Amino acid sequence: MTRHAKNCTAGAVYTYHERQKDTRAGSYGTQQSRIGKDSVKDFDCCCLTLQPCRNPVLTPDGYLYDKEAILEYIIHQKTEIARKLKEYEKQKKKEQEQQLELTEAERRSNEEKFFKSEKNIISKPSNPFKESEAGSSKMSVSNMSVGENAKLPSFWIPSLTPSSQKNKLQKPDTTVYCPMSGKPLKAKDLIPVKFTLIDPSDKKVLVAKSERYKCAVTHDVLGNSVPVALLRTSGNVVTMDCVEKLIKVDMIDPTNEKKLTDKDIIPFQRGGTGYASTNTKLEAAVKKPVLTA
Repeated sequence: MTRHAKNCTAGAVYTYHERQKDTRAGSYGTQQSRIGKDSVKDFDCCCLTLQPCRNPVLTPDGYLYDKEAILEYIIHQKTEIARKLKEYEKQKKKEQEQQLELTEAERRSNEEKFFKSEKNIISKPSNPFKESEAGSSKMSVSNMSVGENAKLPSFWIPSLTPSSQKNKLQKPDTTVYCPMSGKPLKAKDLIPVKFTLIDPSDKKVLVAKSERYKCAVTHDVLGNSVPVALLRTSGNVVTMDCVEKLIKVDMIDPTNEKKLTDKDIIPFQRGGTGYASTNTKLEAAVKKPVLTA
């Protein structure tokens, strides 16, 4: 078969290449593109500030934060929780006061009904030349007669105004959650991280200026493409290759000779900005109208 050109229009089939070309040229269909490196933060940068950490700490789930930034976040969340709790308690107290007012109004109404029924038992001689009490009460212009005061104690009370009712607040959750994983987070759970700096006098290591750290055991240069893990017993950062080939053989920390468990080896969560969740998912899709006028 002969090789056809990309712009060949003699075919009877709408090919995949032609569909992709029309999608890029037009404003319809699902457009996909691979996210660049600017959308992925460096492995040693804070997940909140996206800047290199001055005092790095790691959560049990493997998210790296600057200690100042994450503590400020926790304090802010606790302040918001305290404010919401105060509003909730204020609303709860107001509801109790309203319930007491309704109970008191109902009690007064029942008393008036009782006294009215007691008065009806006593028979009095009726005078045809005088207006009856029932007639006089009906002709009254007061809104406090015939038990109306129990139905509407006072119209200027804010609780009786329909427009003053606000949305009912729910009891706030008092737990502070990690901004990345969404799991409960406490300040005591943060683990200090010790990065091993690259010695500038070492001529064997030829790295760029952006690469600042190396593995604490093998001295391999750390970067965004190198999976790393934290050893909880010492706080040192090593490569996952070192973990699989050296550390998991004896489960001993090479830097301080302490015993390790599976929970003491915490892998770093790589990537993570507003554009990409992890380094394994770097494609973005934009869905647009299928057809245009």
